[in-house]
Amino acid sequence: VGATRCSGNVAEICDADGSYHELADCDLVSEQSGAAFVCAFVDETTEDGRVTGFRKQRMARLLAHDINLFAYHLPLDAHATLGNNAQLALRHGWTVTGRFGEQEIGFIGVPPAPTFAGELAQAIEGVLGRAPLLVGDPARKVERIAWCSGGAQDYFEAALATGADIFVSGEVSEQTVHLARETGMAYIAAGHHATERFGVMALGAHVAEKFGI
Repeated sequence: VGATRCSGNVAEICDADGSYHELADCDLVSEQSGAAFVCAFVDETTEDGRVTGFRKQRMARLLAHDINLFAYHLPLDAHATLGNNAQLALRHGWTVTGRFGEQEIGFIGVPPAPTFAGELAQAIEGVLGRAPLLVGDPARKVERIAWCSGGAQDYFEAALATGADIFVSGEVSEQTVHLARETGMAYIAAGHHATERFGVMALGAHVAEKFGI
């Protein structure tokens, strides 16, 4: 997985969330590119969505070449097959058994076989290509996993209520560490960007296959 690349008529954002700068600077974006898919462009709950200033710079090449921008934030996290959480399960071999959290954005499932928190962290590193932060006992047995990509550490208590042995997300906050230590449910912060890049890749591949791009 690298930076922004163009394939056929679609500008593919291989690094997904956080790759705006690469897109704006990518010399491969050309007049033959018709659309770009990203996880998010602005935080619709806190940011001004007008395309001015640095946001305009992010989109300069898109605007110059009349390229469409498709930004799917929470829908790309939650989609049952193409979403970030579904793709994390697919790549790790986890079987999805349920959902949790607001709009059921979080996933619950089981690993291929019972494992331990430390072993799960190593397996995640192998898939994502970066070392995650494990908060909790590496020897804790893991039979039930809760996960939600990106900055979902605030769903910790909702994940705990599912009976999960471990919660996997992207980011970590100070309170996340204390909650993990106090409740005994282990927590893995695997990286916001790292946990959200597979959904947009799956969406791009789906669109390319469906429309023969």
